[in-house]
Formats: sequence, C-alpha cells, structure tokens
Amino acid sequence: MLTYTIRRLLVSIPVIIASTFIVFLLVTLSGDPLANLKGRNPPPSPQVVAVEAERLHLDQPVLQRYWTWITGVVHGDFGPSVRTNVDIGHEIVTRFGVTLRLIAVAVVLALLLAVFVGVVSAVKQYSGIDYGFTFAAFLFLSMPSFWFAVLLKQGGISLNNLVGRQVVSTIGERSVIVEGGTWAHLTDAAGHLVLPTISLALISFGAWSRFQRASMLDVLNSDYVLFARAKGLSRRRVVVKHALRTALIPMVTITALDFAALISGAVITETVFQWRGLGDFLVSSVNERDAYAVLAWLLVVAVAVIVFNLIADLLYALLDPRIRYE
Repeated sequence: MLTYTIRRLLVSIPVIIASTFIVFLLVTLSGDPLANLKGRNPPPSPQVVAVEAERLHLDQPVLQRYWTWITGVVHGDFGPSVRTNVDIGHEIVTRFGVTLRLIAVAVVLALLLAVFVGVVSAVKQYSGIDYGFTFAAFLFLSMPSFWFAVLLKQGGISLNNLVGRQVVSTIGERSVIVEGGTWAHLTDAAGHLVLPTISLALISFGAWSRFQRASMLDVLNSDYVLFARAKGLSRRRVVVKHALRTALIPMVTITALDFAALISGAVITETVFQWRGLGDFLVSSVNERDAYAVLAWLLVVAVAVIVFNLIADLLYALLDPRIRYE
C-alpha cells in the first residue's frame, strides 16, 4: 500500500507541472497585467512601469518566468501579485479554509442524501417512492447552479422579510460584528453556511443518487446477494451488511472525480453569496490578469484533486477486501 501511494504521488508531479504551465501560458497571452497601471490618468512615468514590470518578472522570457515561479513555490513563495497589497500565499491559505468549510459540509450532506435515496430507490424499484426520488434527482440535476443559488438567496431574503428578523444569512461567510463568545461565533458561521451548502449539495446530490441507485441495483442482482437471500438471511441484513458496502465503491469514485467540479461550483456559489473564498479569489485574479494568483489557485485545486483521488483508491481496499494494491 505504501509503495502504491508513493508511486501515485510521483506520477502526479508531471501532471501538476504540465497543467500549471498550460494555464500560465493562457493567462500570460490573455492580456497585459500592467494595463490598469498604464491606463491611469495621469499615466505613470516609464520608470514606474519598468519597475513594476521588473517586480512581476515581465522583463524575463515566458519559460524563465514560469521556472522562477515553480522553483519559488517549492520554497513557499507563490510569486508577486499585480495587486501590490496582496500576499498570494497568505490569501490562498486564508481563503482555502473558507472554501473547504463550504465544500466539506456540502459533500457530507450530498453523500448522505445520495446514499439514502439511491438505496431506497433501488430496494423499492419502480414504486411510487422510486419515481418520486427520480423526479427530485433529475429536477436538481437539470438546474443551473447559478440560478439555483440565486433562487435560494431570494428565498432566504423573502423568509427574513416575512418573519421580520434574520433567520438565515444571505451575504458573506460570517457577520462583521458578532456579540458573544465561541457559541455565538459558531451559530453565526452555521447560519451563513445554510444556503450555500444547500445550493452546492443538492446539485451534486442529483447525479450521485442516480449512480448509487444503479450501483445498488447491480449488486442486488449479483449472485452472492441472491445466494445470501436463498440461505434465509433477512432482506434488511443483506442490503445493509452485504450489498451496501460493495455498492459504495462507485460512489467513492464519482465523489473523488467530482471534487474539481465541486470547487468550480463553489466559485459560482461564493460569487452569489459573496463569500471571500477561493472562488472570489479566482474571479478577482482573472479580472486583474494576475497570472501568479491564478496559478496558485490552480495548484491548490490540482493537489486537492490528486489527494482525493488517492484517498478514493485507498478506500476501495477498505470497502472491498478483495481489492489489494501491491
């Protein structure tokens, strides 16, 4: 298992290098990072522009600029930002915690709902419950994520106006001023987490519940499950103890593969609910043509996707004892 893990990590290194280099070229060719500086009125002197270009390594060839950045990352330096008051490393660490909190809660909620609905739909195949869950899954699956987030936000605003006080928060990841101790801060953070989590979780739930249903149906019709039923084991015990464990393997796979999509969905969700997470950081960095900031975002996402896929592979062995890595 250890050898397999090390080998997977080593193989991931060229993938990260290739992906970051392609994005670096795309961002570099998209426009001039000094366009905002040069467009000021009155315009800055050529000396000021030259100093800023040197600070951003724009006086170097593209390959050398990328090499300077990638070697700096090894030492914890994510490069200079177009915005002089922004420390990219500090911003990434701070905002990653905000986004991770949102994604972690959304994944747990989506998984619990998807597994429950998928199993019940498979066990009650072609029943009214199955059709109802199928309708709900396709409904959430067909909704554009930005539209659903805006709908939830407007619903939260309407609910607050109807009740006459703030029941759910619709802006930001926390309140500017929170009176009270630790419990007050926790409840405030939870209140801001409700709507964005629902928005991100239900979109993922739609697809995941269909995968879980299909996987569960396949396992329920397998020989070893039919044999267990023939031996006289109760249907509940066969489903929970024998079938579910095997049926979870595809769910682990799709969750790991969808992690990048969840981060992309978080960009939209954070924009709608005005969270200062990685999504907001990416949008502002792209608008400023801040190549090193965009690269830092991509690096974090790439590492997270690789780690989650590795965790998924290792979980296979726990869910199915027949799977072993040499």
